[in-house]
Amino acid sequence: MNEQDYSKKKKKALVIRTPRKSSGGKKRIFIIGAVILILAVIIFLNFQSQREKALKVTVEKVKKRDLTSIVSASGEVKPKKSVNISAHISGRIVKIGVEEGQRVKKDDFLLKLDSTQHEANADRDRAVIRTFQAELIKAEAYLKKDKRFYERQKKLHDEKLISGEQLEDAKTAHEISEASHEAILYQIRQAQASLESSLDMLSKTVYNSPIDGIITSLRVEEGEIAMIGTMNNPGTVLMTIADLSVMEVEIEVDETDVIGLSLGQKADVRIDALPDHVIQGKVTEIGSSALQKVVATEESKDFKVVITLESPPESLKPGLSASADIITAERQDVLAIPISSLVLKEKENEEDKDKSEQEEGVYIIKDSRAKFQAVKKGIMGELMVEIILGLEDGQEIATGPYNALRQLKDDTLIKQEEKRQ
Repeated sequence: MNEQDYSKKKKKALVIRTPRKSSGGKKRIFIIGAVILILAVIIFLNFQSQREKALKVTVEKVKKRDLTSIVSASGEVKPKKSVNISAHISGRIVKIGVEEGQRVKKDDFLLKLDSTQHEANADRDRAVIRTFQAELIKAEAYLKKDKRFYERQKKLHDEKLISGEQLEDAKTAHEISEASHEAILYQIRQAQASLESSLDMLSKTVYNSPIDGIITSLRVEEGEIAMIGTMNNPGTVLMTIADLSVMEVEIEVDETDVIGLSLGQKADVRIDALPDHVIQGKVTEIGSSALQKVVATEESKDFKVVITLESPPESLKPGLSASADIITAERQDVLAIPISSLVLKEKENEEDKDKSEQEEGVYIIKDSRAKFQAVKKGIMGELMVEIILGLEDGQEIATGPYNALRQLKDDTLIKQEEKRQ
């Protein structure tokens, strides 16, 4: 083997003993490391996004407004003075002197019932009285006679000219005459009372108007029989007279609202039949007890409230449906927020940890974070509520939606959502 061959062989052996460094391995390690890093970053970002997921809410600034607190209720129009003319006695209607819609004055003739029987009863009582009066004259004569006889007998007895038995007989006769006289007087009084009753019944056959007004309802015709009421059956309502110069609206107010009402409060009244008219009025009557329903229920109770209308239109009629907005309070330039922004939060009881109380407040938004703030309310408007304590002008608060407000907690990340119009 020559030196050249030996040198080539040695170089080959040297190459076999010393392996080269692979560039593919480095690349593989780098790729694996990069994938692990990317996965770690994704996991971290997912964790962070779940932890700091922003809640979408609508935000509004606290500002000053004019507020009006209103209690709304519905009812019907009624005249302040209305009289139902009902039958006091039974009888056939022989004459009607008015028509429905006619204006009448006090004491004007309305209608007449058949009075034949009652006139006869009055004549009979008068005859009885005259009979007893004649008997009275006779009894008075006997009384005078027996009295004089008794006085003479008493004088004779004092002079011992007659016996005591004779005096006793005279006294007895006098007492009988006195009793007969008294009995006839009582009979005359009884007959006079009967006559007064008959005359009263006779007077009830003629009906005159008790007030100035309009015949708003005439429910009978000549020839009909008017019946008096009994315990279970109401009597016949002959007609209704109403004074339409003063009109009222009678409404039913829920028990939760009636406590805020007081006499003299202003009201805006709308009549269903007159949609273009808003009639002013004032509260003139508030029921002191709840209305009794025909069917007893466990629902909230209603109270009767009467609103007297100011300058009602002439076209207004009793029985028309109406709604009223009673102004219970007014505030000018006060801090107010939407009612929808109020939430209730559990408040821990420091004395009893097992007991929790609820406090009312709002969530203030600052630096895109929510913080609960308890507030003190004032009057309630239609959509806004006055805030007396707890907020300042210009602060931002979460106003909705409802589901989002329920999820809010202190330090929740907020994403402002535009308010829907």
